[in-house]
Amino acid sequence: MINSSLQKTLANEVNLKGVGLHTGKEVNLTFKPAPVNTGFIFVRSDLVPKVEIPADIQHVINTDRGTNLEKDGVSIQTSEHVLAALVGMSVNNCYIELDAAESPIMDGSSKFFVDAIESVGVIEQEEIKDEYIVTEPISYKDEKTGSEITLIPSDEFQVTTMVDFDTKILGTQNASLDKITDFKETIAPSRTFSFLHELETLLENGLIKGGDLNNAIVYVDKPLSQKTMKRLKAAFGKENISVKPNGILDNLSLHFSNEAARHKLLDVIGDLALVGVPIRGKVFAHKPGHEVNAAFSRKLSQIIKKDRRQNAPKIDINSEPIMDVNAIIKMLPHRPPFLLVDKIFELSEKHVVGLKNVTMNEPFFAGHFPGAPVMPGVLQIEAMAQAGGVLLLNTVSDPENYLTFFMKMDNVKFKRPVKPGDTLIFKLELISPIRRGICHMKGQIYANNLLMTEGELMAQIIKRK
Repeated sequence: MINSSLQKTLANEVNLKGVGLHTGKEVNLTFKPAPVNTGFIFVRSDLVPKVEIPADIQHVINTDRGTNLEKDGVSIQTSEHVLAALVGMSVNNCYIELDAAESPIMDGSSKFFVDAIESVGVIEQEEIKDEYIVTEPISYKDEKTGSEITLIPSDEFQVTTMVDFDTKILGTQNASLDKITDFKETIAPSRTFSFLHELETLLENGLIKGGDLNNAIVYVDKPLSQKTMKRLKAAFGKENISVKPNGILDNLSLHFSNEAARHKLLDVIGDLALVGVPIRGKVFAHKPGHEVNAAFSRKLSQIIKKDRRQNAPKIDINSEPIMDVNAIIKMLPHRPPFLLVDKIFELSEKHVVGLKNVTMNEPFFAGHFPGAPVMPGVLQIEAMAQAGGVLLLNTVSDPENYLTFFMKMDNVKFKRPVKPGDTLIFKLELISPIRRGICHMKGQIYANNLLMTEGELMAQIIKRK
């Protein structure tokens, strides 16, 4: 059974060949498995030494006819269709090796990339997926174009696109993706498109050397002159070109009546991958395009980084906890004065949020800097571990028959002193799944929305003899 909370990569490497849409050059693309926490990294294998370009919004240099990345003077063009395929197949870690500067256009969609990934399979990895859970609306609007993207809370990643090209041939269209598992069938085959007037400009500037009528839908939004007809025949190597009744150039049929809106949705998914973490929320994109997608991704990335720096759990400390001190005593073997957790507010299979009110009556204050009392760091770690013990003991049906023991602590940092009057919020999340009663957790202590202490803890439960 697939565990949606675990990171995933490819089971094996897989190669595709194609041409770059704008350069017309043949290119080999190889998807390669990557270790946990790698994310998506493009690799220019045609350079010596090879150059890695992380799929990160900070490396976006322009969004002209695609989302283009650059690092240290080395570029990757048209990244979005490849990234959309990886996200659509629930891959979290992958090397994308290219022997040219541009991803192959294939048929203008993500279908061939999805098929390649599916041919080798996706496997689970040993660590929990880092996911950004949207808790409040986030919006970005381009006042010049009216393009707007809004992200709201949702139980899973969903996308809705609403496009309006204000033309007779292609007006208003909508498309939605409610489950990422539907991406392969409903979104991946949607091909890129262009209007005839845009195509003429691209041809004049030599920008679509790899284009043909099989990798882009061309909507004819103006009369097709003999001059334009001649240029199109030469560019696409066709003896005859005509306009179909539905207003597109011939030699292909639409996969979906709203294929343009679906492709825009595909682009949104690929561009949002540049945020660097999977998103749990619903995206509403009105008149999306690579420029507004990148601007929104940049804003979202900054919000995520700020939240991760603060990251204090948002709880109402006056609300009814899911476990009070009496319930905690039934689960943990600790007793006052060494019971250092007062309440539990959140408890799932992979995280716990608890609370302790630090008062002047704590017995350790009598001897620990009596004139300037500070809670000992070792007791902060113990308190955090006890909250983690609740998470660990919650996995067994008879927690009263088990004891929890420390195994290891790493990367412990004491950021600020804890003083009498502080209300401590403990947040612990699994770094890897619990196996054989061993729990590896990342923990933080907050007070007044500030990070006080953090570290990685490992503990094990052992049955009482």
